[in-house]
Amino acid sequence: MELTEEQEQILFVQWMRRQHPNDRVFAIPNGGARHPAVAAKLKAGGVVRGVPDLFIPSMWLFLEMKRASGGSVSRFQKDWIQYLSGCGYRAEVAHGFEEAKKIVENYKKTCTKNKN
Repeated sequence: MELTEEQEQILFVQWMRRQHPNDRVFAIPNGGARHPAVAAKLKAGGVVRGVPDLFIPSMWLFLEMKRASGGSVSRFQKDWIQYLSGCGYRAEVAHGFEEAKKIVENYKKTCTKNKN
């Protein structure tokens, strides 16, 4: 059975908090179905379509989570990823927990090499 995007994200956040407790990760809940009045209030308060799902401040990394197979990146998400990258952040799409884990592990390896 294939996992949903939400399940992949939960696995990744749990893994991050266990394996890298000093690297905080938080979700940016921009998606989901909402009552129109709630959606209008959130939009007025700064919620914006396309912002990536997760942020890891210590790595300057925004992650857009997708299912391991399938799941496409919207034009709004592409725009935000391009914008954030242009601002000096790392902004990547992870197709599933395993790919998100690899992104973090590669970052950690690169940082360790650069410190030596």
